[in-house]
Amino acid sequence: MVRKTKEETLATRNQLLDAAEIVFYQKGYAHTTLMDVAKHVEMTRGAIYWHFKNKVDLFEAMVDRVCTPLDALAEEPADENETDPLKKMREFSIRFLKDMIHDEQKRRVFTILFHRFEVNGEVAELEAKQQQSFRDCTDRIERGLLNAVNKGQLPENLDTRKAALIKHGYFAGLMNNWLFMPQSFDLEAMAECIVDNYIFMIKNSPFLRKK
Repeated sequence: MVRKTKEETLATRNQLLDAAEIVFYQKGYAHTTLMDVAKHVEMTRGAIYWHFKNKVDLFEAMVDRVCTPLDALAEEPADENETDPLKKMREFSIRFLKDMIHDEQKRRVFTILFHRFEVNGEVAELEAKQQQSFRDCTDRIERGLLNAVNKGQLPENLDTRKAALIKHGYFAGLMNNWLFMPQSFDLEAMAECIVDNYIFMIKNSPFLRKK
């Protein structure tokens, strides 16, 4: 038996992840089997088990491949050494929205998360991870906002928790709607305005001031 090189092993793993993206996108999580993914790239189910423990593990790896680099970029506004955290947050937010339009991989994966994954209690492990991701995202936004407050870019009495929850809900709702009906509004044309309106709100809304 000829052993595969690390490069060949990684290439096979990425082939399987590419196939998973397409099949989960087409059929949804619940209706996809490991055999469906294997057949898509003309491999055996055993090839999948060489790289992934089960369907949950495959799904998580598919999501992590897209989200881990995004998480690292989203963390930059919270860096205490960043001199302009609000600018970093603005740039990342605009880029994130526009990537939904131009990056097919990101669009597929987020469509799967929003519209092809059934939250019904049957996959508790994945649902718990998604809940933790929601909390982590809100915490990361708040840390970026706190950094902007400390740098004098936002009001000292900004309720950063409330502002973070609003930002998360604002962007998640827009993405949910656009991914469901891309033709319903021009996300690219609106991206900068969407982000700038949020920044204007957190700078000026009395609703977001600590009492």
